[in-house]
Amino acid sequence: MSRDKNQNNWKQLDRDLDKISQFNFASKYVSRPLLAPGIGLLFIILCGIAVAFFLDEEKSSYIVILAAIFGAYMALNIGANDVANNVGPAVGAKALTMGGALVIAAICESAGAILAGGDVVSTISKGIINPVSVNDKTVFVWAMMASLISAALWVNLATIFGAPVSTTHSVVGGVMGAGIAAAGFAAVHWPTMGKIAASWVISPVLGGGIAALFLAFIKFSIIYKEDKIAAGIRWVPVLIGLMAGVFSTYLALKGLKKIIQLDISTSLLIGVVLGVIVYGISAPLIRWQSKGLENRNKSIKKLFAIPLVLSAALLSFAHGANDVANAVGPLAAIVHTVEFGNVAGKVEIPMWVMVIGAIGISFGLLLYGPKLIRIVGDKITKLNPMRAYCVALAAAITVIIASWLGLPVSSTHIAVGGVFGVGFFREWDSERRAKNNSFKNKKISKTIPSGERRRRKLVRRSHFLTVISAWVITVPAAAVLSGVIFLIISYFV
Repeated sequence: MSRDKNQNNWKQLDRDLDKISQFNFASKYVSRPLLAPGIGLLFIILCGIAVAFFLDEEKSSYIVILAAIFGAYMALNIGANDVANNVGPAVGAKALTMGGALVIAAICESAGAILAGGDVVSTISKGIINPVSVNDKTVFVWAMMASLISAALWVNLATIFGAPVSTTHSVVGGVMGAGIAAAGFAAVHWPTMGKIAASWVISPVLGGGIAALFLAFIKFSIIYKEDKIAAGIRWVPVLIGLMAGVFSTYLALKGLKKIIQLDISTSLLIGVVLGVIVYGISAPLIRWQSKGLENRNKSIKKLFAIPLVLSAALLSFAHGANDVANAVGPLAAIVHTVEFGNVAGKVEIPMWVMVIGAIGISFGLLLYGPKLIRIVGDKITKLNPMRAYCVALAAAITVIIASWLGLPVSSTHIAVGGVFGVGFFREWDSERRAKNNSFKNKKISKTIPSGERRRRKLVRRSHFLTVISAWVITVPAAAVLSGVIFLIISYFV
């Protein structure tokens, strides 16, 4: 009797333990999605508290504290969305793991923002609003606040829908909308807005075209050759040297403004010198690395892995140095106006503002970045090291060309345009080879008709349409959102 009772007690205990374990598993499953938002919210609150405690009373007014909170929110969204363009191709090509990409991007973005980030930023986002039209400091502060909030909200919404968008264009739209709400349509400098609108087309088309041209060169010079290893030994050092030269020029132009100002001719000279040096170093290394490799495409891919990792790091550094300043521009403008009591066309960025931007980008990248990294690196089209190399190189070359021509381009549009360019070239090349093979063999497979081969899609159209739609509506959507927020603020304040 007692033995049966003990067995029943043990069975009941087992059932209770199972219930507890199931409850623990359920609580972990439910709380996991809340972990990232919780950490992000904690960071935003800590930024506000830090500004309140560490700045003196005159500078740490409630407006500055509020602006710092929204600036931190904006920085989180930059990390979640914009940074994916720099490391996504390397992750998609399997040259970097997701963890490695997150660490490299977080370190390089932060270093670029703090060490080489622009010390001066335009308060009116590249001259789209006439400062005279919003000369009242109270109106100006709330207009900048509205633009900051709207840009952050729009980038957050785009991240949720998996669309990589330009944070700079989001800020431009926010400033334009608040300016219109504050001073009417005459306050907008429409020729400048026309250039920015043109960049929506120029950036991705130029980036995609250059990426496709380089992929075509690699295929016809290396991949389609009978002796792939010999072709790789000849051309891969040239491509590595070219990448080194282009990125040296890119960093000299866009990533080192705070340390030293260089014109484009000096930057190009630096790029040529470093490119030749890197070619001289890489040629014997590639020859040594090629020993014992099989004569197939997989062997060639290995030769591009290290340059691809370096390109991801350099793109992240240059992005942190160049784009973070634009994103925190409204916050810097609010701080300057509150501190000095006047509206200035350009203001210095306080170090604590750049620190908020740098740390916020790192947190946003680590907490939310993987989603956009996977989309850019794998979901739009399949990437390998050679295709990702073409995307990275095209991004740098396009920025250099745009700087030379004085065109306001978006690094996001360029990089994603490069991915599209690579994918559409693969579709064209696949159709071309299928037609050639059918003509040569005079026989078409009965199981796979030639027409079906031609219809093979290597770029996912759903992602293509989502991204293009997000690009087109970024400026007007952020503008409308900013105008509404400004009117709400004006009504209550």
